[in-house]
Amino acid sequence: MGILQGGRLVQWMDIAAAVCAQTHAGKICVTASIDTVGFKRPAYVGDIVTIEARITRAFTTSMEIMVSAWSKNVFRTKRHLISESYFTFVAIDENGNVSPVDPVRPSTPVDQAHYNEALKRRGKNNRPKGK
Repeated sequence: MGILQGGRLVQWMDIAAAVCAQTHAGKICVTASIDTVGFKRPAYVGDIVTIEARITRAFTTSMEIMVSAWSKNVFRTKRHLISESYFTFVAIDENGNVSPVDPVRPSTPVDQAHYNEALKRRGKNNRPKGK
């Protein structure tokens, strides 16, 4: 069909989120949940796909990661948002047990808004709360 399959995009988004979570935690992190993933527009064969992942909040042993995926035709300057979602990752120790993570300290008003909204999403979605 000449377009990026949704499952492949979610896989790439999950990898980006894992890198972000593991960088923050300094340990192995596993996917605990993924919010609804919406596909806003297709990415076509030959497009450049960029995936951005950033931590919005850390709880005791889990972290919320906001992931956005963008596509850009190599011949055009504008990029387009193709998907975004929130992933929850849990840090684990060398024995596979949940492990504490450092808190996130928002530094900008936008970061603070994402930080506050993460707590609302966590309650709304009944996400794993860790220990």
